[in-house]
Amino acid sequence: MMRPQRRSLGIVLTDEERDDFLSAQRTARVATLGSTGAPHVMPLWFVWRDGVLWLNSLVRSARWENVRRDPRASAVVDSGEHLGELKGVEIQGELRVVGEVPRTTAADPTLEPVEAAFAAKYRANGVFEPDGRHAWLALHPHRIITWDMGKRGKGRASPQRAD
Repeated sequence: MMRPQRRSLGIVLTDEERDDFLSAQRTARVATLGSTGAPHVMPLWFVWRDGVLWLNSLVRSARWENVRRDPRASAVVDSGEHLGELKGVEIQGELRVVGEVPRTTAADPTLEPVEAAFAAKYRANGVFEPDGRHAWLALHPHRIITWDMGKRGKGRASPQRAD
């Protein structure tokens, strides 16, 4: 069950705004839990599809070992440099392995739309070609937190100033 966001509702992205934002962004910072419990954070390319963050991860990596040990993870996708430009999404949930490990060229109907979206987003030729070193992780959200600092104060009356 998805937990509700507690952040000020005045800066929350609508579902449509969130989906558009995630479709336009290229990099997620993904945090998994290392063997000592310390966070391990790495940037990854991703696809947001049907409410799931799909990550194409090296299978010989600290991240992969962390997920095997403990599937809890968070990802942040954000943009902006100045306060009024800051916008982002944090996704908290569990990472699940989907498909072969590592991914080969064998047909997988579950992954076809994900791989097509990934190729359209990141490959110049628009074709997804498994390299035998990566596999798919799906971050299924328990909680999604969004913000758009450009919305701060919009819709509220401006305070009157007494001179």
